[in-house]
Amino acid sequence: MSAPNPQDDQAYVVRSDCAGVTTLTLNRPQQFNSLSQAMIAALQEQLDELADDPLVRVVVIAGAGKAFCAGHDLKEMRASRNKAFMQQLFGQCARMMMTLTRIPQPVIARVHGIATAAGCQLVSMCDLAVAADVAR
Repeated sequence: MSAPNPQDDQAYVVRSDCAGVTTLTLNRPQQFNSLSQAMIAALQEQLDELADDPLVRVVVIAGAGKAFCAGHDLKEMRASRNKAFMQQLFGQCARMMMTLTRIPQPVIARVHGIATAAGCQLVSMCDLAVAADVAR
């Protein structure tokens, strides 16, 4: 029953569980929770683990800091402009997005800030989005 403490945890995704609700908090607030390869892999790993957990009844995806998710990590993409890297990145991202639709639990996006590009796609792949009045 622990609450996430993203500021103290260096994990890309912080998991907290409470009464059947698992919250996965994207935890790179300085990068606006952008979807780097490491962020996508961490989210995929968490989704794979909880999909088979009968104690998890609902999954909430949230973002640490002032953004929900700014989309792909453009610095990472600019640093690796070759075709193989891009194909691998987009394949990895597509797999993670499809996992959101395939796990048995409903997935809720808790959007409190910006959700742009692939971050907006992340919201759209969830079963439900709950947005704060300051969400963009």
